[in-house]
Amino acid sequence: MSIALALGLRQGEALGLRWSDVDLTAGVLRVRKNRLRPKYLHGCGGECGRTPGYCKQRVRKNEDTANTKSRAGRRVIGVPDELVRLLDLHRQEQERERVRVAQEWRETGFVFTSPFGAPLVPSTDYDVWRQLLTDAKVRDGRLHDARHTAATVLLILGVPERVVMQIMGWSSTAMAARYQHVTGGILQDVAKRVGGLIREVAKSDDGATGRRGDERASGRPPLRLWMRLSTTKAPAGFPVGAFVTAR
Repeated sequence: MSIALALGLRQGEALGLRWSDVDLTAGVLRVRKNRLRPKYLHGCGGECGRTPGYCKQRVRKNEDTANTKSRAGRRVIGVPDELVRLLDLHRQEQERERVRVAQEWRETGFVFTSPFGAPLVPSTDYDVWRQLLTDAKVRDGRLHDARHTAATVLLILGVPERVVMQIMGWSSTAMAARYQHVTGGILQDVAKRVGGLIREVAKSDDGATGRRGDERASGRPPLRLWMRLSTTKAPAGFPVGAFVTAR
């Protein structure tokens, strides 16, 4: 979940990560593969009467992973320090699981595995996602919505569109355009809140004399206003430090 929310990886990209793709020291990871949903053939010649996936003698007919669908999907992404620490803790826990199950461990090199080392099946990952939403008392949503959240946050923070495209693995600017109605609305709402704050502080300064009067005469906003803005908590969704840089 942290990978999807922080980096915007698709489910298949996150589940397709191997430790060889992750450099915790440099703080980067390489997206190269996409985890495939298992597909099976009958191992009994169809005599069991079940679908291939439920055949007791089923035979896997596809690989665990495949290359990402496009060149843009193959990318290098910087990993925030907080996420580096989480991944390191995850790797330590995985090592403990390896020791716990001993010879039953299946070495695959995947970052996200079952307690026995096998790569996670996408449907199992989705079940865990839904349980997390329930535990957090958050409305039900698709796992892919975490990717939309990451893209929206990046655009709200003012990250250049080309950089967002690189992080998200988009091959066309049309993808970024899909988020403009969302980010535009949020930024307008923030602007209204900031405008209301400025009016509130400006009114409290009416009638002031001395230095503040000189500041108004010079065309500069009162010092008290800057101090109030720079110490006010930014509204939800507003870039950290935006009040200060706006000065």
